[in-house]
Amino acid sequence: MSNVAEHSVRAVMSSAEVLPQGAGYGVVIGIGLFFSAFMVLLTAIQARYTGYSPKNSEEFTSASRSVKPGLIASGIVSAWTWAATLLQSSAVGYRYGISGPWWYASGATVQVLLFAQLAAKLKMNAPYAHTWLEIVGARWGTAAHLILMFFGLATNLIVSSMLVLGGSATVTDLTGMSTIAACFLIPLGVAIYVVVGGMRSTLLCDYTHTTVLFAIIFTFAFTVYATSDYIGSISKMHSLLQEATAISPVSGNAGGSYLTMRSKNGLIFGVINLIGNFATVFQDQAYWQRAIASRPATTVKAYLLGGIAWFAIPFCFATTLGLAAVALSVVPSPTSPTANATAAGFQALLPPLTNDQISEGLPASVAAAGLLGQSGAAALLVLLFLAVTSATSAELIAVSAILTYDVYLRYIHPDATEQQIMRVSHAGVVFFALVMALAGIIFYYIGVSMGWLYTFMGVILGSAVVPIALCITWRKANKYGCIGGAVVGFAAGIAAWLGVTSSLNDGVINVTTSGGNYEMLAGNLASIGAGGLIATVVSCIWPDVYDFAGTRAINAPTHKRDAKTSDDMDADMSEKKSPRTPEASVSVEEVQPLAEDEELDLDRLKSAFKLAAQASVVLTLVLLIIIPLPLFFAQTVYEVKGFSAWVGIGIGWAFCSAFAVVLYPLYESRTALGMIGRGIIKDIFARGSGKFAAPSHSIEGDSDA
Repeated sequence: MSNVAEHSVRAVMSSAEVLPQGAGYGVVIGIGLFFSAFMVLLTAIQARYTGYSPKNSEEFTSASRSVKPGLIASGIVSAWTWAATLLQSSAVGYRYGISGPWWYASGATVQVLLFAQLAAKLKMNAPYAHTWLEIVGARWGTAAHLILMFFGLATNLIVSSMLVLGGSATVTDLTGMSTIAACFLIPLGVAIYVVVGGMRSTLLCDYTHTTVLFAIIFTFAFTVYATSDYIGSISKMHSLLQEATAISPVSGNAGGSYLTMRSKNGLIFGVINLIGNFATVFQDQAYWQRAIASRPATTVKAYLLGGIAWFAIPFCFATTLGLAAVALSVVPSPTSPTANATAAGFQALLPPLTNDQISEGLPASVAAAGLLGQSGAAALLVLLFLAVTSATSAELIAVSAILTYDVYLRYIHPDATEQQIMRVSHAGVVFFALVMALAGIIFYYIGVSMGWLYTFMGVILGSAVVPIALCITWRKANKYGCIGGAVVGFAAGIAAWLGVTSSLNDGVINVTTSGGNYEMLAGNLASIGAGGLIATVVSCIWPDVYDFAGTRAINAPTHKRDAKTSDDMDADMSEKKSPRTPEASVSVEEVQPLAEDEELDLDRLKSAFKLAAQASVVLTLVLLIIIPLPLFFAQTVYEVKGFSAWVGIGIGWAFCSAFAVVLYPLYESRTALGMIGRGIIKDIFARGSGKFAAPSHSIEGDSDA
């Protein structure tokens, strides 16, 4: 096993094949098509036995706005688990020690928690919108709609490029598969099941991928900390990290140790990570779409649950494989003449990685290969493929919604029929799958890595974060201040990034020099700071007065029901009928949105927003200030007991997260699962008798499996 592991490690580092090339094509094509077929089958079963059919545009785009919190939380976890989540988190763990996983996880969790406030306001102020851009257009008009659409689509493009770059680079490194082929084939299988099943199919796929993801993470965690011949225990990991510190101390860390939260560069990365991820959550239609698909009464619960559950994935994974890569650098190779890492002639199982290799996300790959040989490489390959395809499906359906409702219906064909809307939605999925592949190839050829793109995204996207949040939540938000803030902030971010790059690198500006911590930090801070400051100050000086009646009327049904909603909200919602709501015979898909009315009580939604605000702010303070900063200033280098507690918390948190997003969704959908099971049994004994029939005066509220 040791010789196989050493060969696997060196193969990864030298870009040789750890796995045969056929394994790459087998995973990308085979598993991709398997999941496509599986999701197509689930979609067919669901359409037959629950009445939800993706042939309806409302169901295709927003899952009839009926999904319960557990499945939405699972979708959030899956959509937010990119290749970068696994590879970049391990890379910062390799660079900065235990502080890296914490800053990665906390810096990308708080955005999802704070988004719970936007989700609550979405249900209050635009409960029937299909995209966040529809709200911008209804409130501020065409110019604002087009400008912010640029930021929205740019967000989707950058996120998608990172997905393809990270996924294809890993497949190529582990199997030797063509990078270009991987870039095109990865979105292919995903596009198939998204076109067939729409939003609900995406959520079901998210759930399946999340389940497998946790299983593989636990496999790596128990291998590293319990069964590995090289590490095998927390105390041995602690000892190896101390040896690594003695040989190659970490610059900016207390005592140069990997076992401390006192990491200057780790903190800088945390700030960059925090700012950049605000843009990729607040401006990404994928997260708005999950809020739109969720039931109004449980939207806040879904986002709080999803955010807390997601934290454990990068924290546990990077504390496992990121630190394992460091530890293996002082473990002797089977061919080493000495076991003493400081002695002459010592050969490590895993030689130190270069900056380029770290930026490419190789620490996780070499650690997996070193610990488990080809089986470890294969497990990581499957894990990354599932993470990439799941997030890809979220991006495909998100961009499809924008192209359909914010381009086609708004500017090209406002009176489109249901059939035309569905054709454009399907075409949007296929179109963006091709764009995603081409963007990945372009960035690959110009030498931009996933790590570089990850730290850069806040520079060009951060300026629109605050303006978008104010548009959805604050009635006093000034149109010109917010749009001006987005544009000026964009320019300020680019200027600060290039200016600091030039000043710190003797005027040399290229991909290498522009990717440093201080260069990216300057651009990120300038972008979000200028955009937020201008939008807020102008809105305070010249406040708008807006009652959100126009946004509440977006796509609102004309049919009113005796629901427990406030009178003024009912009036707002019935002011205008969208031409996008087709007149047709009553079916579950078409009347399901009306069932929301009972949950759109203004007082209940205000209570939900209050809960979101309080919980998200408290959790943000805990994750970013109350826990990490005292540990940072204490300059403590952890002994075995402290490190054991740190690792134990990560693994325990991961178990709680798995329960929340794997087992809980099954429990909450037990009624729907039972209905499907009964329908299948009926069909077995009397063909056709199990097919779902819509009740004449009620709607099955639990059919959201």
